[in-house]
Amino acid sequence: MVKTFCSQPVEITDVYPDVSVIIAAYNAEHTIGRAIRSALDQDGVSVEVIVVDDKSSDGTTAVARSFSQPNIKVLQLAKNAGPGHARNVAVDAARGRWIAVLDADDEMSPDRLSTMLKRAENAGAVIAVDNIGVIDNGNGKSYQMFPTSRLEELGKITLPMFIASNLVFGSTFNYGYMKPVFRRDFVQDSHLRYDENLRIGEDYLFLASMLASGGECIVEPAAGYSYHVHAGSISRTLKHHHVSSMIEADALFLSRFQFDSQAKSAQARRTRNLEEVRNFLILVDHIKRGSVHNIVKMAFDDPAAFRFLYMPIGVRIKRLIPSFMSRNPFPKHGRTKQQSGV
Repeated sequence: MVKTFCSQPVEITDVYPDVSVIIAAYNAEHTIGRAIRSALDQDGVSVEVIVVDDKSSDGTTAVARSFSQPNIKVLQLAKNAGPGHARNVAVDAARGRWIAVLDADDEMSPDRLSTMLKRAENAGAVIAVDNIGVIDNGNGKSYQMFPTSRLEELGKITLPMFIASNLVFGSTFNYGYMKPVFRRDFVQDSHLRYDENLRIGEDYLFLASMLASGGECIVEPAAGYSYHVHAGSISRTLKHHHVSSMIEADALFLSRFQFDSQAKSAQARRTRNLEEVRNFLILVDHIKRGSVHNIVKMAFDDPAAFRFLYMPIGVRIKRLIPSFMSRNPFPKHGRTKQQSGV
């Protein structure tokens, strides 16, 4: 049946709404209401909103349950299990023909879902992504994540270009930030799940798995999703054990799917990038602890890890180096160029 999209909110009139908006939430009492309202206020499509509270210690569940609309479902997990598990619970509970992912601290414009569904269904695609409006909560400034002309020219996102875009510290933003809208039956038939072992990077791997399963991903150049940037950046929160988990998850991803030469090449670059980032974060820990032996060992084992010192986190770490050197000077003789460059 061809769905007709109108310009006003549509109530759910049958068991299967057009879109299930899934929100995994953890300690989001100050933002979850805004996210839910933006999902409920969608024009031209029927929606259900599924909030999964990942054992928050604040009032997230209370705020979510304060909404009286019949098309919202709030589930509270018995223990904190991470965003991957929370999203899997939401996907399992979803009834919509399409599923849209929304973070608990973000929001959508009222015409976002109708615009994306029209574009996807006209193209026969099972995945749609769109541009992102970035809102810096620190300074109040806002801007568009990707130039509209770039996404208009792109048209679709393939597996090789998606993998190639997702290099940690490679750029400020990449395609992994895009929040997909995807066909529920496609995910079910392809037996796809979020990786519950990942605390960071589960979104990337899920979309990559959809692409690797043959899903066509269409791009809407307009920005219908608003991404709120907070004080805690990835350079402050990313730890080397997170990256180790990403490397392990990528290895399983490689073993599960068949890749063409372009995707294999892109994945090889990503794997090396993750290894360098992991070693850089280990280096940061060594510098903070003043471990001369381990810093010197890192210089020999993976000197490429030192190149990330140009990043904002690297600038902060460089400030530690003078005091570190005064407490732990290298010997006057025998230093390599890499060691001298630190």
